[in-house]
Formats: sequence, C-alpha cells, structure tokens
Amino acid sequence: MLFVLLLAGCAAAPKKQASANVVPEVAFSGDSAYAYVAGQVACGPRVPGTDAHHDCVQYIGGTLQRLGAMVEIQTGEMQRFDGQLQRVANICARLEADSGYTERPAILLCAHYDSRPWADQEEDYDQRMNPIPGANDGASGVGVLIEVARQWPLLKLRKQPVEIVLFDCEDMGTPTFYTGHERTHTWCLGAQLWARLTAKSQQPTAKYAYGILLDMVGDPNASFPREYYSEQYAGKYVERIWRAAEQLGYSHRFVSSKAYPITDDHYYVNTIANIPCVDIIHYQPNSETGFAWWWHTRNDDMSNISPNTLQEVGRVIMQVIGGY
Repeated sequence: MLFVLLLAGCAAAPKKQASANVVPEVAFSGDSAYAYVAGQVACGPRVPGTDAHHDCVQYIGGTLQRLGAMVEIQTGEMQRFDGQLQRVANICARLEADSGYTERPAILLCAHYDSRPWADQEEDYDQRMNPIPGANDGASGVGVLIEVARQWPLLKLRKQPVEIVLFDCEDMGTPTFYTGHERTHTWCLGAQLWARLTAKSQQPTAKYAYGILLDMVGDPNASFPREYYSEQYAGKYVERIWRAAEQLGYSHRFVSSKAYPITDDHYYVNTIANIPCVDIIHYQPNSETGFAWWWHTRNDDMSNISPNTLQEVGRVIMQVIGGY
C-alpha cells in the first residue's frame, strides 16, 4: 500500500451563519453537484487503467484540494474475477473539524468513481463489451460528496472531522458473459482494500464514528429503501438518516420499505473494518435486476441525472453531519 500526498489544503472560505440544528436550504446546491457529475462523465468511462480514469482522478483530487481538503491516493493490488491482479487507486480526502473537535472520530462519507468496463445488461449482445458512461452508477455519489466538501466551511460548527473516501474498482465484478472459474468477492475491490488496511490500523472503530455510502443517487425517480445490511450493521444510523429526510420533507425519496441485501462497498466497511456504514442506494424491487432500467448499460448517462434528486440527497447528508 502506498499513500501519495497529492495536494495541500488551502484556506477555508468565510463561514456563513447557520442553525446548529437545521442545515438551511441554501447549504447544498443540486446544480453544483450536477456540474461535478458532468465533470467526471466528461473524462469518459472511468475504467481502471485508462486515460479517462487517470484524468478523473486528477479532476476529483484537484477539485477537492481547491475546496480545502487534504487529498491522498491509496494504492494497492487486488485479485479480480479472472485471477489477474488489478491496480486500485482510492481517493481519500479529509475535512477537518473546528479547533477542539479534531480528535473526535470522523464521519466517513463514501462513493465509487470508477465505471463498469462492460455494458453487460445491454439487450444487444454485440454491445456488451463496451464500457458504460457511469453517470449515475458512480459519478452521482461523487458529485454529491464534492459539493458537501464545498459547503463544509459554511457550517457554523464542525464538531467532527469528515473523511471522504472515493473507492476504485467497485464495478469490476464478474461480467455476466464470463464462463471461467467463478471467484467470490469480485465486486468492490477498492472498498475491500480500504477496509483491510483500515482494519490493520489501531482501533479503526475509534477513528470512525460511522459511515454513509452513496450509490446511484441522481435519477429523477430514485427511491432509497432501507437496505438489509445497512439495518443489520448500522441500524441506528439508518434511523438517523431517514429521520433527517423526513424532517426535510423527503419521505417520498427515503422510503420506509426494505431492500434485499446488496453487496456494495458498505458491506466490506461493515464486515472487515467493523465500521457501521449505511448504503443510500437506488433500488427498484419490481425490475428484473432490482435496479433502474439504465443500470450497467450505455444509457447510464447525464440524461438520467436530476439536480433536484442530488440536492435532496445532499441536504439530507448535510443535515446528518451538521445538525447534531
């Protein structure tokens, strides 16, 4: 594992007065988050090992640095579905708490930034070897978290540090057309690497209070049920998040229904790093795959991203981390 310090922090923006209990509506811009999603998609499909992937790391890292975060790249190698070693590059950024609170456990906010190399849910088999744009499946969660970083200096009181971890190689899982030996745990390689390294550190549960994962959070019709593993490992934080959504008037988005267990990045944060982590993920129980119609197809583009949805998700996150 190699930690490479990319960029130094810069001066924080002037503070804006805000309630200690309720984050004001202006404290998150869906349009700004949308622009950050578009910036990633403009790099091209972020398939690990490609120029687009490299360019996106520079875009995300540079943007977070300009917003005042200390940015590092965590690298390593993981075994992928076919047994080959895959290089992983997680983007890690820290937002400091106010003086006197810096030693408190951090809140972990995470998403994945890579794109799936294969559009293996395309009806046309000839198109299944093409990569997906990954606007919703990856870039949407990252866009929300970059906007959270932009708004961080505006909070009146920052009682806990925030660590943003953007996982690589989440979507390298076994493609549907693969006929070789079936390996286990082929998804979420970046999260597995991060969780293992975190578990090796001293008292990881003392370093992090809890985590929130964002995955596919930009669709205009997105619905976020209570995912099974989230409730199993981080039930009280599910309650906190969904209660904040209700207070903000977003119960139509953060619904009370349950979702089946989803093997997402949060699973490894919970089971390997032992950090309670909640998955906010767009789930459609009545679809064939359990996900939206564009999932793992070339249609996962900016046409399925809504600034309003991004704003609702972002306001909930700001309420949870800043409402105390």
